[in-house]
Amino acid sequence: MEETDVEQVTLALLDAATDKDLEVQEQVRKSILTLGKQQPDKVLAMCQDYLLKNAKLMVTHRVVILQTIELIIECRIEKVSYPRIKSIISLASDEMTRSKEVIPDWQQAASNILVAVGNKHINEIMEEILSKFQPGLLPHFFIVQTLANLSNANVYGMVPFLNAILGTMLPMLSMAKQDNMKWVFSSALCHFSESILEYLANLDKAPDPTVRKDTFSSEISTAFDILFNSWLQSRESKLRLTVAEALGSMCHLMASDKLEENIPKLIPAMLSLYKKNNEHYIISKSLCQVIDASINMGSRVLETQLDSLLNALHHQVSAPVDYNNLPTAKNHNEALRCFSLLANSFPDRLVLFVLQKLENGNERSRAGSLGVLRHLLNSTTSIMESRKLLILASIRQPMADHSNKVKKRVVQVISAMAHHGYLELEGGELLVRFIVQNCALHDTYQKGEKPSESEEVTNESLRKMCDNTLHLLTTTVGRLADVLWPKLLYYLTQSQYSNATTPLCKSLIDLGNKKKNNQEPSFKIDFTQEVNLPSPQTLMARLLVNAAFPFNHRNHGAPSLSLLQVLSVNIHPNAEILWEKEIPPLISMLEESTAESLDKKIWIEKLLKFLSKTLATLDDDKWVCQLAAEATRYLSTYNNALEEKSFLYRFIGVTLQQCFNKEVVKKQLQEILLAARHNDAIEREGVAMGVGLCANSHLEGTLAKLDEFGKSDAFKKSPSIFNLLKFPDVSFVSFSEDRNDVEVEKVKSTLILCYGQVALNAPPEKILNRIDQDILRCISKHFSTKVLGIKVETKDLTMKLSLIQSVGLIAKAIRECVKKQGYFFSRKQELITVMLDFIKTEPADSLRTPVRHLVMTTCANLVPLDPAMSENDTFDLLKVCVNSVFSLPPETHTPEKTKEEEIMEPEQRKALYRNTLAALQELLESVLAKDPTPDGLQTVFKHIEPWLSSGQDHERQRAVSATANILTYYMDNLTVKNMVSFHNLGALLGRLSPRCSDPHPPVRPAAVDCIYTLLYIQLRYEGFSLDHKDEAVDSLIPLKDQLENPDHSALYKACSDLTKVMSKRLPQQQMTTLVFMLFEGLVDSQTNCCRASSVILNTLLKSRGGGLQELVPEMLEVLHVRLQSITEEQVRVAACQTVLILASQHLQTVVNTLVNQPLPFDSWTCEMWMALGADPIVANEIIEIVIEKLTILAPYVDKKESMIRGGTTKVATSQPLAMTCGLKELLLNGHSQEVAVSLFPKLFSCLTVRLGASVGVSAPKGNNNKHAAPTHVAGVAADALRILLARAQLDEVMKRLDEDKVWEAIKEPNTHIAGVTLLARAMSKHAGPRLPAIVECLCPSLNNIYESQRITVTAFFSELLNHHVATELMLIDVLMNNMMERISEPSCTVRMLAVRGLGNIAVGSPEKVNKYAKELLAAMSSGMEEKDDPGKLITLEAMSGLSKVLLYLDKKNVHLLVVYIFMRIKPFLESENDEIRCASIYLMGNLSKFGSGEPVFKDQIHNVLVSLLLHLVDPNPQVVKACKYAMRVCAPVVGSEQITTMFQNHLHEDKSLHYGEFINDLTKYLIQDFPGMLNFYHISVTQFFKSNWPEVRAGAAMFIGFLLGNLPEEQLSHLNMGTITKGLVMLLQDPDPAVRAKAAEAMGHFH
Repeated sequence: MEETDVEQVTLALLDAATDKDLEVQEQVRKSILTLGKQQPDKVLAMCQDYLLKNAKLMVTHRVVILQTIELIIECRIEKVSYPRIKSIISLASDEMTRSKEVIPDWQQAASNILVAVGNKHINEIMEEILSKFQPGLLPHFFIVQTLANLSNANVYGMVPFLNAILGTMLPMLSMAKQDNMKWVFSSALCHFSESILEYLANLDKAPDPTVRKDTFSSEISTAFDILFNSWLQSRESKLRLTVAEALGSMCHLMASDKLEENIPKLIPAMLSLYKKNNEHYIISKSLCQVIDASINMGSRVLETQLDSLLNALHHQVSAPVDYNNLPTAKNHNEALRCFSLLANSFPDRLVLFVLQKLENGNERSRAGSLGVLRHLLNSTTSIMESRKLLILASIRQPMADHSNKVKKRVVQVISAMAHHGYLELEGGELLVRFIVQNCALHDTYQKGEKPSESEEVTNESLRKMCDNTLHLLTTTVGRLADVLWPKLLYYLTQSQYSNATTPLCKSLIDLGNKKKNNQEPSFKIDFTQEVNLPSPQTLMARLLVNAAFPFNHRNHGAPSLSLLQVLSVNIHPNAEILWEKEIPPLISMLEESTAESLDKKIWIEKLLKFLSKTLATLDDDKWVCQLAAEATRYLSTYNNALEEKSFLYRFIGVTLQQCFNKEVVKKQLQEILLAARHNDAIEREGVAMGVGLCANSHLEGTLAKLDEFGKSDAFKKSPSIFNLLKFPDVSFVSFSEDRNDVEVEKVKSTLILCYGQVALNAPPEKILNRIDQDILRCISKHFSTKVLGIKVETKDLTMKLSLIQSVGLIAKAIRECVKKQGYFFSRKQELITVMLDFIKTEPADSLRTPVRHLVMTTCANLVPLDPAMSENDTFDLLKVCVNSVFSLPPETHTPEKTKEEEIMEPEQRKALYRNTLAALQELLESVLAKDPTPDGLQTVFKHIEPWLSSGQDHERQRAVSATANILTYYMDNLTVKNMVSFHNLGALLGRLSPRCSDPHPPVRPAAVDCIYTLLYIQLRYEGFSLDHKDEAVDSLIPLKDQLENPDHSALYKACSDLTKVMSKRLPQQQMTTLVFMLFEGLVDSQTNCCRASSVILNTLLKSRGGGLQELVPEMLEVLHVRLQSITEEQVRVAACQTVLILASQHLQTVVNTLVNQPLPFDSWTCEMWMALGADPIVANEIIEIVIEKLTILAPYVDKKESMIRGGTTKVATSQPLAMTCGLKELLLNGHSQEVAVSLFPKLFSCLTVRLGASVGVSAPKGNNNKHAAPTHVAGVAADALRILLARAQLDEVMKRLDEDKVWEAIKEPNTHIAGVTLLARAMSKHAGPRLPAIVECLCPSLNNIYESQRITVTAFFSELLNHHVATELMLIDVLMNNMMERISEPSCTVRMLAVRGLGNIAVGSPEKVNKYAKELLAAMSSGMEEKDDPGKLITLEAMSGLSKVLLYLDKKNVHLLVVYIFMRIKPFLESENDEIRCASIYLMGNLSKFGSGEPVFKDQIHNVLVSLLLHLVDPNPQVVKACKYAMRVCAPVVGSEQITTMFQNHLHEDKSLHYGEFINDLTKYLIQDFPGMLNFYHISVTQFFKSNWPEVRAGAAMFIGFLLGNLPEEQLSHLNMGTITKGLVMLLQDPDPAVRAKAAEAMGHFH
């Protein structure tokens, strides 16, 4: 390669070095660097010359070139000649110092060159730099900067020069007046000091091991004075920091006496910088170096600076640390390092300082002190050892801090102390308590809330930290086991630590299991010796209460049970075996549950059963009595957790069952009743359940205690006794009389509930005798008071509710007892009357209290008891209860807030409604159970009946639901003794059946349930057995689903089916009445009437429609009008069915009438057409009529657009269009499937041809429907065809057409042919057997006078030839003959499609290609020469077709035409039309097999090889695929085994190609195998430098680049380098950045 070429290329690259595109810039640099690596001297010389000749070059441009020089030097310094090195040093020095002003980018780039050279040629560099570093003259900024950087880059080369440099520099320091010079001198001194220290630290590697620190001490000290005394006071913060950094580094090199002398000034000066600068890291780092140097030389004056040092450093460690901001984190660490250094020299002073700082209440200060303390504990362990007690005492104050940030630091300190033995010391337990306290923190934020500050330490994060710390102390600090066990038990029973239960339990479980497994004596706890530990009884009570509410307090249930099992021996020696068996299943149950899924009632019963079994197993009455006593005393700890307290009452009740000491039982009952907070409903209920459970074993004692308590002072109006027991404060006596009344009422409420629970829990054999005298008498006494001898009942709601509940419990108890013995409950009616009075006083317009619910539940329990109720009493009971509940507003209604009451939560209201309705149902069933006969049923139903026709949805719903439930209950409890009639069946059905179509959805399925149950009751009365199943009646069940979500036909069918079922069981006159009512309701808004009308209408027309022929048009018109006003869907369906019935009797009249409806058809006409598809016979006749008419009638007429413009528009004729519309609607009916299949070939052909004649045709404007959008003529035909395919169940065809979006394409003129092609393809693949009949039907249409129809059929046949099914079905000859005939067709489009079809034979039936070889080649050749081909579409089809045909033609048929065809297609390779380019390349590939072995063909391949290679990066992916294919199949013809293998391995259409690697390898093989053609190749490639496609231009540049890169030096003469160079330089200025980048890359190969 000539020198001038490399120079020209390098010059071009240098010119392009600042290209506006960053990627191009980068590539240019890489190429210059590549050239520079190969010919460093030459390229460096050119860069140098470029800079010298272009003195006015932009700075950015100079910088790029200088940076490139630096990179070349770094990579190839050893290959650069010495003279060049010298000249580069001179150039860089000149560039760096040419401008007196500081221009950082430019001068830094030049400086970097000097530093790079200095790594190898330090002496030459120093010679140059020192020439510009003369004594007495202030040097250039970057001279000093370069010296500084050199000292870093080449420590061993630079340090020997530093003494001299420092000597020269020192006088200059006083000359520096500007801050930037002071900064650079300071920076240099810092670097020099660091280099010297590194040199001295590694003397064994140094070239001169005699160098000593004192060599530099004098100069460093002098510089120190200037920097410290003068420059450190600068106003510029950046300078101050650099000076401070330098001073820190210089301290280690100063003489000891000099440093000692300066310390009293230096440290204060350094500390003052903290206030002057925002960046503190450098100050702290320098301070650390000063302290380190001072301590190393044994400074005596350092101690005098200690106070100020410590205060300043403390301020630094107290500052917030942002670990995302590296300097702040590094500053924090440097400050802590200072503390460590000082601690080693001044331990007492330092510890005292830190501990005193802990007393400071400021959050930031205290947190900082704790951080220092933690650091010292971990880094200076030996020093802190003797000061443990002092530290332990001092930590108490920050432990009391309220700040979470401080607490977090305290926890970290405690963790460190634990690992160093502090927690075992006296006072260590306070640290443990602190951790536990913070494990018990409650959440700062509710779910979904977020902290307002990012640095905020939330309770959640602090608590989690403490949980982890407690776990780590338990598991990793072995010596703490005896500190934590068993002392942690203390915290378990203290309510303030409730939220810490889970971590506490886990730690105790770990500790206990370890001790137990290791058989340590300390596992056994002596509760009498241990101070502050709860008793075993209290522990057991606490843990079981925890377990009762397992998902409270961070899921403490399972850990509490696990700990209970671990503690079993410590709780009681007899508990271990039982608990090992009982506790694990309980834990498993919890682990498998969630808070929502756990059945709380069953869970609590399991725990109480576990407790009872445990106490029985312990068999230790004294222990059990103590458990009862301690549990009672423990009640007060749950005053703020009433659910837990309620459970504890039950716990005590079960415990007292197992307690045999009567006095203890009596005493505990007394304490419970006295201490209870009776104002709270949950607590009252808890007390009552506890007392009730106790009565199971101690009935006499319990009743006696309740009676005694009822007579006690607690019930007197004076507050002195009762209230003073609870509130010993004397001022309480001032409570008002009213308040005291309220208190007494609440206590009475508790007692009333207690009596109810006693009745329920007492042994059945003992309780009946006590009901009247002992229980009801006492309840009555407490509920009412005598005033002047008159009994006055309370108005207190609490007492009302307690009384209702208690009476209900008593009734339930009696019901259980009477199963074993008879009982006459004389006070039953009296109690029911009282209950009803309570309901009557409730407000009718709202549901605010559970009075209704509780009263009805109680009455339901009372009704079954003897004596039976009278008819009037029953009537009153039902009337009051039903009316009171049904009249309530809807559940969603929110009542107005009253003064005393708060608005109820939605969930509470929902539960109250649910319970109230369930209680009413229970009452109705209870009444019905007393008289389960039709009359008894009527007794209940007559109260519900009026509500069935209420105007309110919710009232009807309640009534129907209640009816459904009582009917189900009636049937379930029905006993038929005689064959009797269910006399009210008709009335009930007549009343309920309309509700099956009620407008309120929930009513409908409930009504069906009613009818279903009624009909089964009738069957039972007719004598059928319980298990008899009636198919007709059972068919009602599926109707419910249809009624819940009715569609067009489901509701109609449901009502029809319902009517049929009912008619089987009802007398004829009832059926007639029902149908008549519904017929009248045809225009009624009620849905029941509409449905019945639909049934009757169809019945009448079927029997009477035959004689109505003259009225058919009028009837259809009336139906059309009526359809417009009917809103009920099922009636619409019935009206359409009427049309079908008429058509089955008068077909031609119906069709003529419907065809003459205005276009486009409105929805009601469409519905009538659709109805005709329901009957296959009717549908078949209609379709035959339509096909015949569409064949003979003209599809459209040509109309002039206007008199002025001329031109014509195709307008559809009305009758064929109407018939097509009607046919489409008819086929929409699912029942038309059978007909669609039988007439499929005719229908398909007819609609396809109709579609062809409809594309681009406008709708007629005649008798159109003025309010509707105009009909899309082709769209109607396409829709009809689509529906036909669906009806014929050609699902795969439909799926393919939908995926390909054929239906949109096929109806538009510009995409119609593509749509028809896809239709034919889908039919060929998925409906082959249907094709012969279709082809037969379509053939006549090829000769139609309408071009559009011929195009459609030709397109369809053309695609059929693309599939082998044409041969399989013996259609090939028919199709080929048709295509041949079309070649001479006047229509250009038809000719194009015919050529396409002929080509398709190669794909569909390749074995037939040679049979038609002559005709095919003639047709394709003429196609390529087609003159009347404006869009080259015929040419394209001819090339594509020939390409396909060539694959199968015998060589003898093609041999003579190969070169002719090749020459014909070569011009198309560079066509701008992607498809033509693609087709020509494919054709070229397919010609290859006919030219193998022919030298002429080989030459032709080489002629186009470059074009194919470059089009591998064509912007069109199809062209790329074509190139890969063509090159792969032509590979054997190329004449190189290597290239053939390469093409066949890498050029696969479905694989990606790494184009760069491919071309690189290919050029190697071309050079190797075709050296004589290189000139031809490179000329061919350079012609593509002007290609229209940037991708191809870029590929051409790449090709040339690799060709140059791989070409041996001796073969370069084959290439015209001037042309290449000129071309690449041109491409380097291409508008496309990708081209410029590739040109630059290619230039990198010029070496």
